[in-house]
Amino acid sequence: MALKIRMARGGYKKRPVYRVVVTDSRNPRDGRFIEKLGTHNPLLESSNTNRFVVNEERVKYWLSVGAVASDRVNKYLAGMGIQDLYTRTERPNKSKPKKKAQERLEAQLEKKKAAEEAEAQAKIDAEAQEKVAEEATQQEDAPVSEAPAAEQSTDAPAEAQSEDAQETAESGDDAAPAAESENTDAAAEEENSSDS
Repeated sequence: MALKIRMARGGYKKRPVYRVVVTDSRNPRDGRFIEKLGTHNPLLESSNTNRFVVNEERVKYWLSVGAVASDRVNKYLAGMGIQDLYTRTERPNKSKPKKKAQERLEAQLEKKKAAEEAEAQAKIDAEAQEKVAEEATQQEDAPVSEAPAAEQSTDAPAEAQSEDAQETAESGDDAAPAAESENTDAAAEEENSSDS
């Protein structure tokens, strides 16, 4: 016979009161029991000492005989110091992931690892590029400080050359329309002579 220490509901509608009983695990929840060990009134505050009351000697006896407390009763007994809190370490084989699910989990782990490696590599590359850019800017800064002095000495002739180029461009622009008009007159005369 598998003995169980559990709660059997009593009381009225929406006013539950539970008896803490020892019973065969195959019996109905509120059915026949072997011994009443105490009471539980969930309507009382958790700080109230009458919320969960049991006969500790009888509970210890039934636990020594081999009775197993239900999850809820186990929590209360652990709170009172009668029994250690029972945690289930064994899981049934049904709850283990199947082969395909395990493969999916492994694939997800591989993707995460690959993403982390890529991110780490990207950081390393970015740091290397920053170092190269800093070195390049340092090298550019040194010649740039000498370059303005050289530019100032060459600015005067360059300005004179640019002014000359602008003047020739303006005079060239005036000459170009005159040349075009002469070309069009010559073409018109040729057409007249070929017609006659």
